[in-house]
Amino acid sequence: MKPTSKTSTLKAPIQRGFSLIEVMCSMFILTVGLVSLLSVFALSLKTTQTAQQDLIAKQLANEAVESIFTARDTAQVQWSQIQNVSSGGIFLDNMQPVNNAGADGIFGTADDAVAGGQILYPPGTNGLPSTANPMPLTLYQRSILITPVVRAGATIATLRNLRITVQYSTTQYSTPKTYVLTGFISQYR
Repeated sequence: MKPTSKTSTLKAPIQRGFSLIEVMCSMFILTVGLVSLLSVFALSLKTTQTAQQDLIAKQLANEAVESIFTARDTAQVQWSQIQNVSSGGIFLDNMQPVNNAGADGIFGTADDAVAGGQILYPPGTNGLPSTANPMPLTLYQRSILITPVVRAGATIATLRNLRITVQYSTTQYSTPKTYVLTGFISQYR
């Protein structure tokens, strides 16, 4: 009997790489992700560029509401006058240019056209308003809508809805942007 010797042959581990199809699929997924990320970045950049106009619109709406409340609180106008012209009040109907308050000091009334368009004076280098770069607000329009409050079919005589809409155009958007401020005003101060 012959002694047998076993020779062990060790196999090298199988080296496996990525196939071409796997590489192509991963590149496609990566490309879709990057394109999506770039579109979100472009949208945020577009939104950031209109932030100043958005803030101006908000301030114009607040300005109109404050002038209405001030007129009521100082008894400058009667409760019956705090309505749109079409309802027998003093506030103009529909979109109007953003003008300075007229002689009555109330925004959105007929005497505003005489006072001329509003101009914004942004702060200068010292942080104070500067006349160096005036910004006319000709791209803005404002509407003040005052309607009665109706509950259970009955009109509440001492309460009215306020809806201030500011519409403005920007170069970034093809359609005008709109800011709406809603609230209530009561007869009581």
